[in-house]
Amino acid sequence: MTHLVIGGGIMGLLTAHYLNVAGEKVMLLEQGHLGQESSWAGGGILSPLYPWRYPDALNNLAAWSQEIYPALIKELRSLSDIDAQYWQCGFLILDEEEIEAAIQWSKQRNQNLQTIEAKRISDITPNLCSSRLPEKAIWMPDIAQVRNPRLLKALITSLQNRGVELREQSAVDRLIIANQQITGVVCGDSNFEAASVTVACGAWSSRLLKDYLPTLHVEPVRGQMILFKATPELLNNMVMQNAHYLIPRRDGRIVAGSTLEYEGFNKSTTEEAKQQLMQNATDLIPKLGNYSIEHHWSGLRPGNPQQVPFICQHPEIRGLFINTGHFRNGVVTAPASAKLCTDQILNKTPILDPKPYKI
Repeated sequence: MTHLVIGGGIMGLLTAHYLNVAGEKVMLLEQGHLGQESSWAGGGILSPLYPWRYPDALNNLAAWSQEIYPALIKELRSLSDIDAQYWQCGFLILDEEEIEAAIQWSKQRNQNLQTIEAKRISDITPNLCSSRLPEKAIWMPDIAQVRNPRLLKALITSLQNRGVELREQSAVDRLIIANQQITGVVCGDSNFEAASVTVACGAWSSRLLKDYLPTLHVEPVRGQMILFKATPELLNNMVMQNAHYLIPRRDGRIVAGSTLEYEGFNKSTTEEAKQQLMQNATDLIPKLGNYSIEHHWSGLRPGNPQQVPFICQHPEIRGLFINTGHFRNGVVTAPASAKLCTDQILNKTPILDPKPYKI
């Protein structure tokens, strides 16, 4: 029987990927268009922004994913002929007040993290504004990025090439449950039977599960970003200060992000946010002021005050699984989250202890 996955973002697509790799039949239902929500809108940094601020459960997902990403990108490229542009360009963090906590975290988790002084900061990122240079900064040379819209295209194409059924414009109206066991879903005029159902629809998860899991508090949090049409020599590593970050792409474009706005399901962009993002970016690298803004967009993160996502079976309904609530850490934790979810669906030995991710 088919395993159903609800949600066509990176969580749903990768859950479908791992189910397919395990030899299972899977169908994915997406209410809109595949790969067009939060997963598309993010920056693609393969690390939590300040990982030492997060509990071990989140960092364990990130660490497993960071380890697997190079092979996953290579596998998806072979299956889709699309390069997600994995780039281990390093992450420079200019917040001096974070250094002590960062060092302690790096020792506990055996991470390659260095404290560097002003001269080295300038060597690594020569176009930084001199007045913004701290005496010391945090340098994480192993941190990579992906170009997440390309990663999503690679996932979608690879699943289609393997015959996985992906249905767009297919909003799930309700779940079919009998004797505390899910047996399928109602989607418009169609009923789909299922061996299992996985809810991986990001900010929309609580809306879908409101009658089945009212204690699930996942809410939309808007994030706006801009893209500069710059040139490759301007920036060659990711850089952040006061949670404002710049991400260079291989073609020279630079992503600047991001806002945190609690505006419900409102995905519109605002001129105020655009100007603030531009100001933050040019404060860090003044030369960015010479380049045009090519794109300004927003996405809705699946906000979760607990900081740890929900990756588990429903506490009372057998066969109903949840993979949501990743907030700002969807892309970085996606491989581990999807694999852990798949392990539980198929009753296999899980890659990580599942207890911290239960509801």
